[in-house]
Amino acid sequence: MKKILITGGLGRIGKTLRMGLKHPDWLLRLTDRIPIDHIDHNEEFMQFDLTNFEKTKEAMKDIDTVIHLAGIPLENTFDNLLPANFIATYNIFEAARLSGVKRIIFASTNHVIGFYHNTQSIDENVPHRPDSLYGVSKSFGESLGRFYADKYGMSVACIRIGSFEKQPLEKRHLRTWLSERDCVELFKKCIEAPSFHFVIVYGVSNNTRKKWQDHSSNQLNFHPMDNAELYVEQIPVSQSSDKIAEEFHGGSFCSDGFTGDFSKIK
Repeated sequence: MKKILITGGLGRIGKTLRMGLKHPDWLLRLTDRIPIDHIDHNEEFMQFDLTNFEKTKEAMKDIDTVIHLAGIPLENTFDNLLPANFIATYNIFEAARLSGVKRIIFASTNHVIGFYHNTQSIDENVPHRPDSLYGVSKSFGESLGRFYADKYGMSVACIRIGSFEKQPLEKRHLRTWLSERDCVELFKKCIEAPSFHFVIVYGVSNNTRKKWQDHSSNQLNFHPMDNAELYVEQIPVSQSSDKIAEEFHGGSFCSDGFTGDFSKIK
């Protein structure tokens, strides 16, 4: 039986994966800081904080693949992000290494490249341009993943998740939307794919207006099915006067607290 550890198993994506990754030959070991109401067949649960290295290492026992979702998913103070997004992520990679885990799937974000202009179509090879401290924390996670792949031979996939919603809610989502179905399929492909070293893949559906491209999708045999354009008539006409948010890939993450010189961002 393949054993898969999912951190942040009670979060939005975690709950979706719990349903979508049900498989008779897969055991899902879930972790979170909050208690769980019930566990299903082929599930286990451990309640602890990932800043506890010994508990994190204990959770790795007999695990084949780690899906690391846990952390603060929005902009926050550095003091809050440090334990949840930096220390916990390091603990995951190091505990996995010491425990002989072969593959880690790291939930990154599109906010690692948020300060590229929307006129630019970008791939997985562009340098990081984070739009927030949250984006910085995920840039750290991607760099950590590259380090553990290169130095210790681990198989690492970093998924730059777009706008994960049941359906697109705003104009920006016509480019960035990731449907529940495509999200499950992408994580499943990362679990099932034959040997890979280090890949970055954009977690985005097959949106007509998407601006993110990567070569890893073909390597993973990931071909998203859903298209935000089907919902275009349901999206309210934007009345936003936030020119910075409209200019960059990161949207409002870019404009939040912005005091820089807009003209100098090329």
